[in-house]
Amino acid sequence: MGKIFCIIGKSSSGKDTLYKKIIENGELSLFRIVPYTTRPMRSDETDGKEYFFTDEAKLKELTEAGRVIEVRAYHTIHGVWKYFTVNDGQIDLTARNNYLMIATLEAYEKIRDYFGASFVVPVYVEVEDGLRLQRALKRERLQTNPGYAEMCRRFLADESDFSEDKIREAGILQRFSNEDLDAAYHNITAFIRNLI
Repeated sequence: MGKIFCIIGKSSSGKDTLYKKIIENGELSLFRIVPYTTRPMRSDETDGKEYFFTDEAKLKELTEAGRVIEVRAYHTIHGVWKYFTVNDGQIDLTARNNYLMIATLEAYEKIRDYFGASFVVPVYVEVEDGLRLQRALKRERLQTNPGYAEMCRRFLADESDFSEDKIREAGILQRFSNEDLDAAYHNITAFIRNLI
């Protein structure tokens, strides 16, 4: 049986950058799991790559078909945005395939409960909050229409969503610092290599 590695961390902790570097490592032979979202696509995103960008009608259709593994709703300054993982044929653990995805702490727990704890592995990434805020601001400035209020909302929400109690309750014991990208990449790939 294969494994699903879930990269987890607060906003602007470098999850996307690490994900891209790790998925490109041919030695690990990891497959992508592309989640779904109802939020608008950012200027640097492509449908079907970072997310499948969809709408409420499609979410309802997939839910009624029993194909939604987990769904999260966020009340943003732009309205409610939903993110969800779908059993749509992307994942086949019986083929001994190994997968990589980005997940929230809540999504990780639901995916772990759906597939089983022995098949879903957390990769928790952390960065000092001041550096994380600098990275968030730099990324937002590159957007066509920067959403500073939403950036601040996410940053503040992370304090609750990733509290030490919630991290402990999720059973996450190992953490990877991403203040140095190359060191984080090396440590995470070594960790994954030891488990596949």
